[in-house]
Amino acid sequence: MLYVRDGIALQPIVHGGGQEFGRRSGTENVAGIVGLAAALERVLATSKARAQRVAGLRDRFEAGLRARVSQIRINGGDAPRLPNASNVSFDGLMSEALLMRLDLEGIAVSAGSACSSGALEPSHVIAALNLDPRWHEGVIRFSLGEGTTEEEIDRVLEIVPRIIEEMQGRAT
Repeated sequence: MLYVRDGIALQPIVHGGGQEFGRRSGTENVAGIVGLAAALERVLATSKARAQRVAGLRDRFEAGLRARVSQIRINGGDAPRLPNASNVSFDGLMSEALLMRLDLEGIAVSAGSACSSGALEPSHVIAALNLDPRWHEGVIRFSLGEGTTEEEIDRVLEIVPRIIEEMQGRAT
């Protein structure tokens, strides 16, 4: 399936009959249409349960971090948000250093700040939250998915607090 926003010009791959407003030629792919409908029905029937499961893992993860790390802020934690993302600020740390340490442990995360012209700039989203500037660095986004397991959450909850403690210990 392809959704095309108004104003986007597409060139057809197959030329000829002019079906679909000249975007696609040939007989409609009935088997593909039926397959797409079946896939969408399946997604719609299970998406709420999947989202609730992932949100439960995210909430469990965040509660575990709060219990194990004292200088932490869950960004957007009290607002409606996607079930699969947790954006966390760790006081006194730099996102890039934390990214490297987590990567060495096999934990793939994203930084909430970007490097621009050799200077570290806080994420415009984090800056828009009007937080105390100490929370602008040390921002990490953890993403969960349908395949995320409780065992993976437990593993990350063992590793992250240890790394945070080691890094904050060096900073003092």
